[in-house]
Amino acid sequence: DPLKRIRRSDYIVVSFAIKYRHLAVPTLQVMCTRSACGARRRSIDCFSASVHTRWTHRLGDSPVAGNVSKSSKSILVGASIVFCLLWLSPTGTNTHAQSARPISAETLDTWMTEISNWGRWGADDQLGTLNLITDEKRREAAALVKDGVSVSLAHDVETHEAVDNPRPFTMTMGGLDDAGPSVSDQWTVSYHGYAHTHLDALCHFAHQGQLYNGFPDDSITVDGCAKLAITNFKNGLVTRGILIDIPRLRAVDFLEPGSPIYPEELEAWEKQTGVNVRSGDAVFVRTGRWERRAAEGPWDIGDRVAGLHASTARWFRNRDVAVVGTDHGADVHPSGMDVSHPLHILLLVAMGTPIFDNVDLEDLSREAAERERWEFLLTAAPVPVPGGTGSPLNPIATF
Repeated sequence: DPLKRIRRSDYIVVSFAIKYRHLAVPTLQVMCTRSACGARRRSIDCFSASVHTRWTHRLGDSPVAGNVSKSSKSILVGASIVFCLLWLSPTGTNTHAQSARPISAETLDTWMTEISNWGRWGADDQLGTLNLITDEKRREAAALVKDGVSVSLAHDVETHEAVDNPRPFTMTMGGLDDAGPSVSDQWTVSYHGYAHTHLDALCHFAHQGQLYNGFPDDSITVDGCAKLAITNFKNGLVTRGILIDIPRLRAVDFLEPGSPIYPEELEAWEKQTGVNVRSGDAVFVRTGRWERRAAEGPWDIGDRVAGLHASTARWFRNRDVAVVGTDHGADVHPSGMDVSHPLHILLLVAMGTPIFDNVDLEDLSREAAERERWEFLLTAAPVPVPGGTGSPLNPIATF
């Protein structure tokens, strides 16, 4: 059994020990590296390059003389390779989900106060953190375009009912039987949920009877949102986009359902890539949801999905992020508390930060990795529906 296991960003150190007649303790120390075969290596073929061993002989804390038998060495080397396979394989502990750290209702209420942006831009403000996207920020973002290559962040609409898409997009054709030269179509979509790419307006969530900036939730009627509707964003979002690719950081293809992402990993990504999140940025966090869905089929995302732990809200607040996007619904499920979407509440209600849900980050991940560039120009414009709680849309990243 491993006596010691130290996780690091790109390798793991494991020590094995066998006692021989209570005297010498030969120890095999194994370093399993991720980097030897690339960020997404999942093949056994890499192990000749990625398993390194170091033998020591100790009696307590003092080195002792003696030879390690070939049989003991073979056992330990075999055990080390098996351990590395388990740790680095798709079913190993690097992809297995762990339970999210629990959050009490009292802690959530404390965070709601500590990271609040209420009143920051005035009592009547309805833009929230989009105020951070200044004219200067837009000019800075436009200057990021070097290659002229654009990438859609929208997933093709899902037209088939599935466990993660109970209300599929429908399209009805018109004009097929007419004699005229044109045809038309009519769309029906219920875009909130876990299937369709969309942007949440700030009136989408309330907490304890209040919306962002203290607006009462009874301002929402059958006619829609009187305050904080999607029409406040009709001039579009033009800013610096940042991709934080957590599967690439963990050296896996995708995260397993239920796996939480904590602020420490967001900071680790900054250190690894050298790209720092700044005020007014749009931050997109990839979990690999769409890649997993393509490989293994749909699953009940509302019940269990990898995602951001609620504690990341303070990280976004400290960096003055303008908008957050993920390839599902942002929150890890289970969330660690009775409230199913604590991060939505913290972002939308406390901070006034809009959320892109269900963006498709697979093409973006490939293009960014090819260029080793994790920043880009982001452009997006919602449909300006008066009173709307959000809008389906097609965000574009341009390198």
